[in-house]
Amino acid sequence: MDLFGVKKQDGVAPLAKRMLPQTLDEFVGQEHILGEGRPLRKLIEEDRLISAIFYGPPGTGKSSLARIIANRTSSPFIYLNAVESNVTELKKKIAFAEKHFKMSGNRAVLFVDEVHRFNRLQQEYLLPSVERGTLTFLGSTVQNPFFAISKALISRTLVFEFKPLSTGELVLIMERALGDEEKGLGKLNLKLTDEALKHIAIASEGDARRALNYLELVSMVAGSDLIDKKVVDSILSHTFHYDRTGDEHYDMISAFIKSIRGSDPDASLYWMVRILESGEDPRYILRRVLIHSAEDIGLADPMALVVASSALNAFEMVGRPEGDLIIAEAVLYLATAPKSNTVYRALKKAHEVVKKYPREEVPEHLKDSHYRGAKKLGHGKGYIYPHGHEGKIEQDYLPEGLKDVKIFEPVDIGYEKQLKKEKEVDEK
Repeated sequence: MDLFGVKKQDGVAPLAKRMLPQTLDEFVGQEHILGEGRPLRKLIEEDRLISAIFYGPPGTGKSSLARIIANRTSSPFIYLNAVESNVTELKKKIAFAEKHFKMSGNRAVLFVDEVHRFNRLQQEYLLPSVERGTLTFLGSTVQNPFFAISKALISRTLVFEFKPLSTGELVLIMERALGDEEKGLGKLNLKLTDEALKHIAIASEGDARRALNYLELVSMVAGSDLIDKKVVDSILSHTFHYDRTGDEHYDMISAFIKSIRGSDPDASLYWMVRILESGEDPRYILRRVLIHSAEDIGLADPMALVVASSALNAFEMVGRPEGDLIIAEAVLYLATAPKSNTVYRALKKAHEVVKKYPREEVPEHLKDSHYRGAKKLGHGKGYIYPHGHEGKIEQDYLPEGLKDVKIFEPVDIGYEKQLKKEKEVDEK
């Protein structure tokens, strides 16, 4: 067994375990941080590690890189899985590292897999040792560390983001597995077409572990000598990868919103379908549509809010799958509507003005005059009732000190163009 609990040269282990890279040269992907001359690669090669967090989706090489570091470093390497560990075990590992440093002056490397599973208290047990430099801390997480990890710990570490692997990188990993007779599938003499390998890679969505698992499944089930895309397609039951509580949730919703804001109907519908097919509640999408009908379109096309609101009500009556047409219509309307963030800017400006002038008194002519004694106080005196007068009444509605403040600033887009002209006429 190695430090990570993986049996060496175990032919019974899953293919993804057997094909784990042992050296930096075998490692595939993450060229932006591990390419020749990149800082992280140099630190590993020169055995000058610093405390760091590896962050990214599953199957992108975070734990594999830690295993490579364990094989290269001359320092003691301590492995902990946050799911299986507790405070007592963590304290023991830290105490060992501290003792080793006192005796040798050499820092042990403590790697915590899935460190986001530690609560804040457990994470902060690491702080004194990391701050003093008596151990080198490495952590891996699939969750955004700036949300999942203690701020104090983040400030004392570097964060390296691992990206999903490209289709070409996944194909390379599978080709190695197909050709490796010792650890891989080389002895089976499997022949997969380029199209079939590419299809598996696309289905794996950047995850090397999934790609190798799919490849292993195909190797066990396929009966033909030449495995093409049709054979692969018949074996794989592809499901979209989407974590409603993780970064993918926020990233895909962000892409959806930005596509609407950017007036791209194709991208807007693509992300909408991706999100729906991944199991998200359609009402969540419709709520986002409602918000952005006001935030990104607003008065440039006031009907956008009406369409969005109607879509939510109509969907409640119809449900899925027919209701997807209703969502699609609303999304396409918003994506193709004129865009303006005037409502957003105006609301933000109003908050700023109120914060700056929180105690301005209501002008006398605007005060309530409907109760006994109001007239004696002068409340409502001078107020002009607008109805019955042609055009707008020249009358101040803001407190004395705010007469020159501009909050609503329409732009030359859609319906706002007319509002801007009227506003300019009023101000002359």
